[in-house]
Formats: sequence, structure tokens, C-alpha cells
Amino acid sequence: QLQAFGGGLVQPGGSLRVSCAASGSIFSVDDMDWYRRAPGKQRELVAGISRRGRTNYAESVKGRFTVSRDNAKNTVYLQMNSLKPEDTAVYYCHAVLTSYEGTYLLTDNYWGQGTQVTVSS
Repeated sequence: QLQAFGGGLVQPGGSLRVSCAASGSIFSVDDMDWYRRAPGKQRELVAGISRRGRTNYAESVKGRFTVSRDNAKNTVYLQMNSLKPEDTAVYYCHAVLTSYEGTYLLTDNYWGQGTQVTVSS
């Protein structure tokens, strides 16, 4: 129910934007986040945004990355500027979704498929 787009190869100092759209029988989308996993490292939270737009960032990306969302499109974006080689990782979107399940509403955590971001000259 989460599909990530974007990613690719960019030179150090460059910019890239990734996006992630939720789809399905959605009642509401709550927190939306971006995580990343670099080779040989644990997954880490990069940035998150609440439904009302409150954001939080990892110290390593503050001032360089901007997370935003379009609630009408159930989509979260991550604008990455001044990219560094250490930003190279697979980026995963995560969201807390409430969806229709028959006559019920079900709230659960969902993950996108991951998109590769490589920063290299």
C-alpha cells in the first residue's frame, strides 16, 4: 500500500527528491516517515511528519533535507539537498495507515519497497 518513487545516482552536493504514495481503501494516514539503511549499518530514522505537519529530523540531515506531505494525495516527499556520500543508502518510507476492512477500520504500520540513493562522483 506504499509505493516509493525517485532515487538514483547524484553527485556530492547535488539534490534529489523521493516520494511515497499510499494507496488502497484508506480511511486516514497518520505519521509518515523516511528511514534509510546504509551498507553495513542499521536502519535509521531520517525524517518524519505528522498529519498536521509537525516534522522531526535526524541530526545528520538537519538543514539539508526537508520532509513534506500532501494529505489530499496521501503522499510524503523527502527533498534532499547538499547530498554527501554518507547519505548513500536504501530509503524506505513508512506510514501509519487506517484502512477499511469490511465494516471495520484497521490501523497498522506499512512500509514501502525502498529506493536506492547513491551519492558519488
